[in-house]
Amino acid sequence: MKFVERKFTNKKEILKFPDHYVNIPVTVSDQGVTPNVDGKKIVPAGTIIGGGFLADQTVQAVKATTSGTPAVSNAEGVLFDDVDVTYGPAPGAALIHGFIDLNKIPAAPTAEEQAALKQITFLK
Repeated sequence: MKFVERKFTNKKEILKFPDHYVNIPVTVSDQGVTPNVDGKKIVPAGTIIGGGFLADQTVQAVKATTSGTPAVSNAEGVLFDDVDVTYGPAPGAALIHGFIDLNKIPAAPTAEEQAALKQITFLK
C-alpha cells in the first residue's frame, strides 16, 4: 500500500485577468521531468506545453520545443496549475485562451512560442 502525504496551500495564479480564460483537460507526461529536492516531479504552472494534444486528446502533453529553419514551436497551450507527475502521467489543464502575467510564470515564452499561441496574450 502506498501512503501519500499532501500539503494544501493556495494555488499559484498565472492569469493577469482571472475572469477571462479557456482551459481544456490534458494528461501531462512524466518524461524528462527531473525530481526536486523532495524527490517529487512537479511540472510548474505556466509551463508552455505541446505535443499534439489539441488534435488528439489521447496524446500526453509535454514541454514545448522549437525546431526547424525558420524556427517553429510545437506550443499548444500553457499549463494552468502545478501538476505532480511523480508516480506517472497525471491530469492537468491547458490554458488555450486568455491573458497571462509574465511575472508569474517560470520562463518567458520565446517569440516562436508566442506566435504559436495565437489566442494567448502575455502581459507584464
